[in-house]
Amino acid sequence: MSTTIDYEARREELRRRYLTSKAEGGRTTGVGVNHLALICSNIERTIEFYTEALGFPLTELFQNRDLPSSTHFFFDIGNGNRLAFFDFPEHPMPPTRESIGGMHHIAISVEPDRFESICRRLQERGIANLGPQQVTDSVYFHDPDGALIEITRHPLRS
Repeated sequence: MSTTIDYEARREELRRRYLTSKAEGGRTTGVGVNHLALICSNIERTIEFYTEALGFPLTELFQNRDLPSSTHFFFDIGNGNRLAFFDFPEHPMPPTRESIGGMHHIAISVEPDRFESICRRLQERGIANLGPQQVTDSVYFHDPDGALIEITRHPLRS
């Protein structure tokens, strides 16, 4: 006998139990994302992609504290947030894949006029939108090492 799960009822129960609204005074202990750190296979290719295709300035580049052969570098993605990368040239890593405990995608908000230019640069590089085709305010694509990135013209919530 097969059991049918009512996923929407489960979501509603989770909302009822855990969802907090600003009106209820739910304040976070966090102040924002300092940085999200990913692993890349090629520093220069990663820098070129994020600076040229996406327009995110490279702001720091230095030796990884834990491993002298590894480089740690950062891009400014706006609003005080940074996207960081490591390479591990002496310790090759397997390719990325979706998995429990892994990352699904990074969503980065951009100004609407920047959104159009990013979409154009991605198209010029032959990088297709992998997201839902009916969505016109976001574009989904893989970076050179397979990380799924969403660029959206939705403003950040405050």
